Amino acid sequence: MTDFIYDGPAAAKATLLLAHGAGAPMDSDWMNNVSARIAGHGIRVARFEFGYMAARRIGNRPPPSPANKLIGEYIGAIGSVEPSSRLFIGGKSLGGRMASMIADKQFKDGAIAGLVCLGYPFHPPGQPAKLRTDHLEKLSCPTLICQGERDPFGTREEVVAYPLSPKITIEWLTDGDHDLKPRKASGATFDANLDIAAKAVADFMLRAANG
Repeated sequence: MTDFIYDGPAAAKATLLLAHGAGAPMDSDWMNNVSARIAGHGIRVARFEFGYMAARRIGNRPPPSPANKLIGEYIGAIGSVEPSSRLFIGGKSLGGRMASMIADKQFKDGAIAGLVCLGYPFHPPGQPAKLRTDHLEKLSCPTLICQGERDPFGTREEVVAYPLSPKITIEWLTDGDHDLKPRKASGATFDANLDIAAKAVADFMLRAANG
């Protein structure tokens, strides 16, 4: 059975099922911070862990599972979560990518209302030719991607040239890295970028939920 961490009001109009990235658990500082900020806008956030990450809590060190296994676990979480009303899926990096791979079917089946990716891994760092975008070109599910402008997994300069689906909206975070964190010299702040991302997520979800 999937375990969840819930943030935000139980009677919210929309719930975001949020998966973690490849290397940090569902209760990392980053996940705690982002979840709290999104919940502060009246969204219900439900976090869960993939099996390989849960195994790390008991002293094992398995690598991330293959995509087909992670996808199966994500679908299981959709079936187990307690949504307040309209359900959205997404995650940080790896978690968002897995959600994106099942989003269209879940959307067409009426299980979800949209997709949210926080720092999408468009390609491995330093390997811009190894794109992970084929399914994003035909996506019909309403989608929001919050991306740092200098994310090594896909910079703004790179991503704007990709033939992505018109259903995808990208919220660019000033000078942000893969965690959306800017450099001091940019004049932007980490707190401000997270606040912008959280508000963008909430606004997107509420528009889609009411649409």
